[in-house]
Amino acid sequence: MRTGKMKYSSWTERRAPWAADPLRSRGRLHPEEESAFRTPFQRDRDRIIHSSAFRRLKHKTQVFVEHEGDYYRTRLTHTLEVAQVARTMARALGLDSDLTEAVALAHDLGHPPFGHTGEDVLAELMRPFGGFDHNAQAIRIVTTLERHYAEFDGLNLSWETLEGMAKHNGPLLGSGRSRESLPPVLAEYDARHDLALATHASLEAQIAAIADDIAYNNHDLHDGLRAGLFTDEEIATLPLVGEAYAAVDRRYPGLDAKRRRHEALRRVFGAMVEDVIGETGRRIAALGPASADDIRAAEIQMAAFSSAMAGKIVQLREFLFRRMYRAPSVMEKRAEVAEVLRALFPLYMNDPSLLPAEWQAGIAVAGSDAALARLVADYVAGMTDRFALAQHARLVGGKGRGQG
Repeated sequence: MRTGKMKYSSWTERRAPWAADPLRSRGRLHPEEESAFRTPFQRDRDRIIHSSAFRRLKHKTQVFVEHEGDYYRTRLTHTLEVAQVARTMARALGLDSDLTEAVALAHDLGHPPFGHTGEDVLAELMRPFGGFDHNAQAIRIVTTLERHYAEFDGLNLSWETLEGMAKHNGPLLGSGRSRESLPPVLAEYDARHDLALATHASLEAQIAAIADDIAYNNHDLHDGLRAGLFTDEEIATLPLVGEAYAAVDRRYPGLDAKRRRHEALRRVFGAMVEDVIGETGRRIAALGPASADDIRAAEIQMAAFSSAMAGKIVQLREFLFRRMYRAPSVMEKRAEVAEVLRALFPLYMNDPSLLPAEWQAGIAVAGSDAALARLVADYVAGMTDRFALAQHARLVGGKGRGQG
């Protein structure tokens, strides 16, 4: 739903027929007067950037815990890289780059401290109470937990941005998946504001999702090299990466090691981006869509790597999994931070008075163990790495770092 006449007079991006059209947005759950100067998707992007949850991403883990080094990616720098490459691909394909960017900027808002380790621990702890999923938590943040506006909870984002956040990786219903399989927090919101979970998302959201893959494939190589988990010579044995190093050596023989690495890895990045643009264009041509809804109704995702590139990326991911994500030093740190969350969660469950004053009102209305657990999960998931460590030090007596 929307209210008021849109006052902005033009939209200058070259738009394909299958692009999301901000002039035809399905609106917001809570009707608002339209902006005179910004489209609905531009407003969504800006609200996400100004949210508290977005700011907290600067102190949340990507792979390495936030305080381990100033040059490693955090969840925020990862998000910005995703948004940059997503916007580039959206423009090349004639899509709405503002919607693409909004979905990209919001895609990791629901991550708890300590990256995927934190998510695994919260999923384990919340299993008796409906589970925990970072994508569903992102929806909960932008629809409920951000509480700054006078007329509504959340950010009141447009339907298209919420749809993209919910199902950028594909349909969540159909093909044997029932509503009972949905994360409870997502099912709860969908009951209020139908996000059409049985269809694909817009192509803008699909592009944001594959931009995530491109970004972490590339920057994990950078960070793993910086951490000394593997060498340039070792990754140069991989397809795609080896091709890039060879191209640099042919063009710049004798280049110093730092510049050689940068030149090679930016070629890896570029090759993945160009491949997605090419393959997505081929799939669009084969489908012949006339509208964004034709993209949603397609049998397959439109945004994709070619089969040749996908095969190379499988080998790259297998290497990173073995040499980086499961490296002994990384696993040791993962075990340490997992214990931080395993200690904090039951503390708050057993003594909710330990929660901050502004969270105390939620305790009174929780009404059940499941509701209390969801409240505690919301609080713990919102923590930054350093705040979680500081709280653990204060409440448990561990070796916390940083400030709350």
